[in-house]
Amino acid sequence: MPNIVTPESTAVEDYLEIIHTLIDEKGYARVADVASGLGIAPPSVSNMVRRLDEKGLVKHEKYRGMTLTREGEELARRIIKRHSILEEFLKLLGIDDETAYRDVEGMEHHVSSQTLKGIQQIVTELKKDDDLCDRIRSATAN
Repeated sequence: MPNIVTPESTAVEDYLEIIHTLIDEKGYARVADVASGLGIAPPSVSNMVRRLDEKGLVKHEKYRGMTLTREGEELARRIIKRHSILEEFLKLLGIDDETAYRDVEGMEHHVSSQTLKGIQQIVTELKKDDDLCDRIRSATAN
């Protein structure tokens, strides 16, 4: 079955990723922090957080912040792992940080689990072969 990506699912993934990152970094996530991290208005974040709460992905207490539920945490970890694999892959290819960031943001919501497994295997193999990495990097530098 193909991956069906909707604006809603993309937004959910972005929110879970930033909430997880904030909790890891600060120990908590507040609406204002999420808004700042995503570059959007706090009222928009409040609306989405309410929907995430209704879906059972976050537990939000007004004026106190939010935590991820077990399901939200598991999904956030998968999203972050996918992001990390894609980022590592592009960096092994010699793609500069700014381009890699933009490309990963564009790719991460659209890559299937099958493709991701293939990319992860390529990453594993590239890390074992410095000569191959160098040849690939020199090709991407041109």
